[in-house]
Order: sequence, then C-alpha cells, then structure tokens
Amino acid sequence: MSASRRNVIALGGAALGLGAGLGVSAGVTPVAAQTAAPRRSGGDHPVKLTYATIQSGTGSFGLGVRTARGILDVAALEKAEARGLPVTVEDVIHKRGDLVALAAAVSGAPARYYVAENSVTFGPVVASAPKIFCVGLNYRAHVAEGGPNAQVPKEPMLFNKFDSCLNSHGGTIPISQQRGSEWDYEAELVMFVGRGGRNIPKDQALSHVFGYCNGNDFTERARQRMTGQFMLGKAGDGWGPLGPWLVSADQIDPQNLTLQCIVNGEVRQSSNTSQMIFDCKTLISYISENWELKAGDVIFTGTCEGVISGYPKEKRVWLKPGDKIVTAIQHLGELAFTLT
Repeated sequence: MSASRRNVIALGGAALGLGAGLGVSAGVTPVAAQTAAPRRSGGDHPVKLTYATIQSGTGSFGLGVRTARGILDVAALEKAEARGLPVTVEDVIHKRGDLVALAAAVSGAPARYYVAENSVTFGPVVASAPKIFCVGLNYRAHVAEGGPNAQVPKEPMLFNKFDSCLNSHGGTIPISQQRGSEWDYEAELVMFVGRGGRNIPKDQALSHVFGYCNGNDFTERARQRMTGQFMLGKAGDGWGPLGPWLVSADQIDPQNLTLQCIVNGEVRQSSNTSQMIFDCKTLISYISENWELKAGDVIFTGTCEGVISGYPKEKRVWLKPGDKIVTAIQHLGELAFTLT
C-alpha cells in the first residue's frame, strides 16, 4: 500500500466481507479535499447512525450512511442539492456541515441516492487521524500465550500507528512486497474520539467516544521483536484495516461484544470485550493523562487470545499471500482484507 494517506482501497465483494479483496486505487481525492471552504457547523452528533466511507456517485470517496433502504450516498446528495451536509466521516466527527440536516436526510432523501451494500466500494473509514493509539496485552488469556513468565501489565501498554497504516474493508496488504515472514493477525475493537480533552475522568470517558468499528492490528512478529519498541512490526503501510462501518457510540456497549478473527473461513480468535484488562473508559482516561485527546483520534483497544505467535513454535503457520482475514465484532459487522 502506498504511504500516501490519500490512497484508497477497492472492494471486490459484498459489504460485509464475503467477496474477494482488490488492490489499491491510487490518487483518488476524497470529497473533502474538493471543498473550497470549511462547511458551516450545525447541531450535535446525530444518534443511531452508522457511517462508512464509500466511492460516491461523485466519482470520489465520501460519506455514506447505512439505512434500511441501502447506503445513503451523502456526498452525491450534497453535490446535487447543496443542503450544507457533511461530505466525509471526518466532517461528521469534527461537526463540519449541517448535522441536523444530515439526520433528516437519512430517511428522506430521493431514492436515487441510496446504494445497495453489495455494490459499494469502501475506502478507509477516515483518510487521516490526529493520533492513532494501540494497546498491547489487554486480554489476560492473550498475556498467558506469552508463556509462564508473562506478566499482566500494571498500566496500559501503548504504541502507535500512522495514517499510512489506514486500510479499508475489502483492501489488500501486499506482504510479498514488504519485508517480513512472520505475519500475524490481531482482531480488535477500535474507538473513535468525538470530543477531546485532557485528564478525562473514567466516569465521563465514554461520553467522549464518537463511535466504534472493527480493526485489525496486523503485525510482523520477527520485526516486532527486533528492538525494544514495536514500530517496525506494527506500523507498516496498510497494517491498520478499519471498517466497514463506524457505528455511533449510543448504539454500542463496548464491554459486551463478541469478538472473532476468521482466517480462510476458520475461526482463530474468539472472545468478548468484557475480558479486557483495561476497559474502554480506563484507556481513554489513561491516555488523556499523557496526551490531549482530540476529535478524530483513533484507539485500537487490544487483541484477545488465539494469535499465531501464541501457538507452540512447532505449530506456528504464519500468514501468507492469498489468505483472507475477517474481523467480526457483534453489532459492527465484518471487516475483511486479503494478503497479496
């Protein structure tokens, strides 16, 4: 995957990850970049909406909203009718555009702006993020995979990814073109910050979440072990698939979600987010003690047991080109990507 954060991924199948993945469509400009001036703000974040970044009828990637009628192509609607709507997921998170009008448009737009899910091409949920935090060893059973000397962390173990890691549902990771051999999956719940802050109390932390989505902290284990920090093994281009949906926080209990990773149709990871060592509110509070959280920040909350590196050495069969990886989280759909 190109390091350019403007690159996007093409989808080769159904909206919930049942089709074949395709490669990168380079140089496609998101709708937001075509807007001459910031869009006016209007209203709080809408409730009970599920967002996506889709290839719009405008020819670019822009905001889609999942509805019973299909995915509403908000960017195309705005281009045609100039209602002042937000045209990217980032616009919604940052309250750029008329959010009251967006909520009204979801059920009342003309039929031509609704697209069937199985015909949609998805882009990365967002093209960029102010900060992308990741949490290591956040499930006790995953810690135990490290052997008898592994210790449960006393504080969250943090590392980071970059915008160049962002990848999409239906995307590809070209491992045959990248350095490494011990490729591994890590299915994770991901949080998007909607309201920033510093030193956020735990009892207020979840009110700062905009929404939740599926993620995979794709990893190369040999490079992860090369130094005292994780960047080489965690932050490669395209190693942070997200999506396909970003579900508003009011619809989700983040500490009671089934979580699975499925490789070529075989369930490899299966747990529940209730098994986290540091729950979502603790992570938000802890991170905000060390950095000011900002709207649009992304937090990967850690993976559960079942990773390849947790197998006995003689049973480790690392991922290879052609493998298809699916992250499936209750109420959030399925995120699929393919290795090439």
